[in-house]
Amino acid sequence: MRRARPRPRIRSNSRAVAALALSTAALTALTACGAAPEEKAETGAKGVKFTEATSVADFGGLDELVAAAEKEGELNVIALPPDWANYGEIIKSFQAKYKIKIKSETPDASSSDEIAAVKSRKGQKRAPDVLDLGIAFARSGAAENLFAPYKVTAWDKIPDSQKDADGRWYNDYGGYVSIGCDAARIKNCPETFADLLKPEYKGKVALNGNPTKSGSAFGGVYAAALANKGSFGDIQPGIDFFGKLKKSGNFIPVESTPATVEKGETPISIDWDYLNAGYADQFKGKGVDWKVSVPKDGVYAQFYSQAINKDAPHPAAARLWMEYLYSTEGQNLWLKGYARPVLLPAMTEDGTVDKTFVAKLPVVEGTPTFPSSEELDQANATLSENWDKAVS
Repeated sequence: MRRARPRPRIRSNSRAVAALALSTAALTALTACGAAPEEKAETGAKGVKFTEATSVADFGGLDELVAAAEKEGELNVIALPPDWANYGEIIKSFQAKYKIKIKSETPDASSSDEIAAVKSRKGQKRAPDVLDLGIAFARSGAAENLFAPYKVTAWDKIPDSQKDADGRWYNDYGGYVSIGCDAARIKNCPETFADLLKPEYKGKVALNGNPTKSGSAFGGVYAAALANKGSFGDIQPGIDFFGKLKKSGNFIPVESTPATVEKGETPISIDWDYLNAGYADQFKGKGVDWKVSVPKDGVYAQFYSQAINKDAPHPAAARLWMEYLYSTEGQNLWLKGYARPVLLPAMTEDGTVDKTFVAKLPVVEGTPTFPSSEELDQANATLSENWDKAVS
């Protein structure tokens, strides 16, 4: 959703900037154009159809993959805000490196919107080729057989806990839930979830979206659960916390975005640390003094996952996009956007990581742990059933 978009989608979700996230109905309405006509499937040097290629070897090597992708000439992406984890630069760099035009639609959409687009646009040339999803949506989409198995060249360097064994999705970048605060408007910025309950923050605390759709908001509730005697298997204390925050008047039903932050509408925003850290740079000289802290009473980290649409209209370009994201260049571009790339440990070991960017990451103590698939499923089910009751 981002953007669970799980956007970091710090997806994700919404994404952190999903102020205008599309509803499923809206996405369906956009699919008025008819399905693409049947075309003969392209094959690689080894006779494998592009749509069935599971590694670069099926194309005959990277050069052959590049040639096939450039022949397609286009890549459809969705829910990739330019100011989300440095996606703007990543997209520009990919287009500069390869003769492929990226068509980016509805950048503020959520993970649930992405899944809806895959389903409603099946067989259409405007269907998304690739997806950036909150982990819960990556796992549910794989279970629905929506994604094409593909193992990038760096596959063996991705920890087993951060990927689907069959290559249907793999984590890419992530960060920690953090509290962003405009010190120009807030005298004493909160640093913990417990702080957020103080009366001085009435009407000032926001999430980046709805946690039933947004990965960043989902992470915020999960972190609040951990801060209030909950666990990966029990997110209810986090829901109760936001219910209490809403009752006190501190929590406001406004999706936090760069625009709402700059206008002072959401002076305290619970979001991924890479997004909040990016705001600090973005708002310099604009009257916003954005401070970022990772709450010690609710430390929660999450990665966003990449996946290829099984029915991608540009299957070679989709696979080249994945190779780029998991290359040293791509991983360092995540890092430049304050996001922690999944290959950071491996790149640190082999010396390919950009140490300048590492030094700028928000400080967090300890090693992150992650919920299991079963725990995520339970958390999502509990949120779907109880969130609206708690904050309505």
